[in-house]
Amino acid sequence: MNMSEGVMHRLASRGKTITPPAIVFILFLSAWQGACQLFHIPSYLLPTPLQVWQAGWVNRIQLFQAMGITFESALLGYLLSIAVGILAALIMSQSKLLERSLYPYAVLLQTIPIVAIAPLIVIWVGAGTKAIVFISFLIALFPILSNTNFGLVSTDHNLVDLMRLYHASRWTTAWKVRFPYALPNIIAGMKISSGLAVIGAIVGQFIAGIGGGKGGLGYVLISTAQQLQMSYLFAAALASCVLGVLAFILVSVFSGVVIGRWHESAQVHE
Repeated sequence: MNMSEGVMHRLASRGKTITPPAIVFILFLSAWQGACQLFHIPSYLLPTPLQVWQAGWVNRIQLFQAMGITFESALLGYLLSIAVGILAALIMSQSKLLERSLYPYAVLLQTIPIVAIAPLIVIWVGAGTKAIVFISFLIALFPILSNTNFGLVSTDHNLVDLMRLYHASRWTTAWKVRFPYALPNIIAGMKISSGLAVIGAIVGQFIAGIGGGKGGLGYVLISTAQQLQMSYLFAAALASCVLGVLAFILVSVFSGVVIGRWHESAQVHE
């Protein structure tokens, strides 16, 4: 296969991947537009896709600025959740006693409503960006911690016994055997947490954010809802979705670079 044939094959493969969801999206927008016009739904209840697009285009500068602010907070919280989650999972995987002692508190942290502890977060770290990043970190932490811990403790025992035979330390075994073995699970947790980090940043801007141009998408959503600017509200909500999808795509690209084609999930079966 020459270079031009390879390029055409990749384009055809991408087309097969993109075409079905694109068709569903177009059909959804058409049904939405048609239903609003057919049933004469008022725009303050449900704006049409064209009205949403017009509102987003008119306010595109503010919308892109808000997306950038939210993405920055989500990225900081996400990176912090990766570092803390992987480190905590490495510690718990060293012994069953540590896992049984610490894992229930990770589950407890996941089940506590953020709204309930938001006032404490604001008191402890202060309002604004610090609180938003911390809330994003809390929401994104558990999937990474849980998936990483599952991957580490699921390592092939024959490999672990081989490292013991060579008198390798626990941390050497964890770094050279357990961590590479758990990498697909870690990536899976990162994919889940990428969207949760964006949600956490928006929730943080609801609860502990600042107003005005530095408020991010959370402030835009609150202010447009209060002013009943439904078209702009829908545009901001769709911008939030785009941000979450973008985060997931970036992690998926990272997954392809790190894991490559060696893992079973990346192989194509006829």
